Amino acid sequence: MLDIVRLRVLASVSRHGSVTAAARELHYSQPSVSHHLAKLEAETGAKLIQRAGRGIRLTEAGRLLAERAIEIIGRLDSASAELSAHVGLRAGRVRLAAFPSALGTFVPEAAAALAGTHPGLELRLTETEPPDALRMLKAGYVDVAVIFRYDDTAPEADGIRLLPLLDDPSYLITSGPVGELISYRDSRWIGGCDRCRSHLLELCARAGFEPEIAFTTDDVVAVQALVAAGVGVSALPGLALHAHRHPKITTTELPGSTRHVYAATYGEPPDPPATTALLSALTSVTSVTSVAAGAAVGPRSHP
Repeated sequence: MLDIVRLRVLASVSRHGSVTAAARELHYSQPSVSHHLAKLEAETGAKLIQRAGRGIRLTEAGRLLAERAIEIIGRLDSASAELSAHVGLRAGRVRLAAFPSALGTFVPEAAAALAGTHPGLELRLTETEPPDALRMLKAGYVDVAVIFRYDDTAPEADGIRLLPLLDDPSYLITSGPVGELISYRDSRWIGGCDRCRSHLLELCARAGFEPEIAFTTDDVVAVQALVAAGVGVSALPGLALHAHRHPKITTTELPGSTRHVYAATYGEPPDPPATTALLSALTSVTSVTSVAAGAAVGPRSHP
């Protein structure tokens, strides 16, 4: 059986790329770290590290085991937190990763609702896009990941369970009167995150053209400022426009471009009580948010 202490050592070496940094993080001596690595190699029968100049690097087997070690350690740490929070939800923590426009709209309301029903439960928030949020979820670094996906997004990995929260339509945004999507085939476009940009390319391909993406930024404030200045056109989801709306842009809904927002959990049900409480808070606020977001960003024209 693999020793969890030695797995922690390997995970630390993988993170930092050196024995010295791993020893500092774990409060071990360097010889102790080297000893644990040697014992782990003996237990597995595999060469896990190799010399690289004055330092070391992981072998292919070492990288594979380090990835699994990070996931195992994350799940163990998560289980420890869940146990501490189990009794009456009077203590403990629950960790949430969410994309920026969710954090700018309904997540704060859910945090307030959770604090009202379970004041002893600590909520920790991380801002990240869906792919990284799902990796954090699988590794046990968060308990819930608020993500979005489009109809053409690849399926999530096995073990990921999705709780629907809301549907979020996308909008074409320009600095003047809005036409059909095809009328912007010669325009310069401002792209967002990888998942949004992939969907934009697919959407334009269905309309019969490939957009020229001249700028890329995840900052919805910057996107709208660039559009308002006439630098380009873009597409943004309703939540992003609900979080921030530039007064000099025009919006119109893009047919067939709704993204679906979910709360993702990992592993077999039932969820721990703290996770269930967070999911309940999220579902309690999103039905209201979905209506408000749609109402806030309907078609508008500005001179």
